[in-house]
Amino acid sequence: MLDNGSTGPLSSIYPDPAVHILDQRFTKYRLFNAGVEKLASGTRWGEGPVWFGDARCLLWSDIPNDRILRWDETTSVVSVFRHPSGNANGNARDRMGRLVTCEHSARRVTRTEYDGSITVIVDRFQGKRLNSPNDVVVASDGAIWFTDPPFGLGSFYEGTIAEPELNANIYRVDPQTGEAAVAADDVSGPNGLCFSPDEKRLYVVESRAVPNRKVRVFDVTDGRFLGASRVLIDAGAGTPDGFRCDMDGNIWAGWGMGSADLDGVMIFDPEGQPIGRIALPERCANLCFGGRQRNRLFMACGHGLYALYVNAQGAVYCLCQGQRVTRPTTVPLCNRSHSGSISKNGTWP
Repeated sequence: MLDNGSTGPLSSIYPDPAVHILDQRFTKYRLFNAGVEKLASGTRWGEGPVWFGDARCLLWSDIPNDRILRWDETTSVVSVFRHPSGNANGNARDRMGRLVTCEHSARRVTRTEYDGSITVIVDRFQGKRLNSPNDVVVASDGAIWFTDPPFGLGSFYEGTIAEPELNANIYRVDPQTGEAAVAADDVSGPNGLCFSPDEKRLYVVESRAVPNRKVRVFDVTDGRFLGASRVLIDAGAGTPDGFRCDMDGNIWAGWGMGSADLDGVMIFDPEGQPIGRIALPERCANLCFGGRQRNRLFMACGHGLYALYVNAQGAVYCLCQGQRVTRPTTVPLCNRSHSGSISKNGTWP
């Protein structure tokens, strides 16, 4: 049953014992009087959180229940945003603030327009159906990058049973032509992905790597092409899934494998060295930064949604120049007019 309201902090102790400093560099990111809070429960597999600053809400997917949920920041009320959702997984916002969603059972990537109608961005490549689009990011030039493993084709629980027609690729959808192109075809089980703050790197979870999951990092050329790659993180017994970068380039990754010493979030520096950990009572599938200052970490897990205020801000773009903001800001990102493209609070999720 969906819990329509905040369940409060998991601990009454400050500093929260769930926030672990693995390297002294992480000390500055921990707020001594902020603790992990559980915001909602009742999902079967939570995924794809995305922040809407202009609506003061968070959307996230509940894949097996075939719905997208909405948590309201002002009331803490949880409601159903969309059902059915095509077994939605990853979500993002495009440069005009519209919701972009990966749909497992519909085997497509869609955009939700301002009037609520849904536009199909891509559902086929070279005449063949996509597998089950998993995670998605939108670059500063408006290009949509997404992963397409066959994970949603193995059962009716998170999609539909079918044979894959395409390799498990990473795609880039050109913002001008709308055409999709294969960006990489050599990642075994491509899953979560995100850009470094300067967009010169693309991080991708290789979830079918042997013997352990890995995070690979690709060089990005001209904002369009992926060059050489290397293994940045060998996850060992852990299971990285979705992740985001903060403004310093650190990687905050959903983590876990059903054990207390693994479940939660791992934080790595830009070179893949672990610096911090947030322990949660269940495996974290994906996360995002949100709130007015982008300093609240929202963590979507199997059954629950959690949040933690941190002394870090999620990396954002300057929309008019297509560049990341590299310093904290409490004012609008620029003074130019962006019709419908900038949040009312002057920030971008």
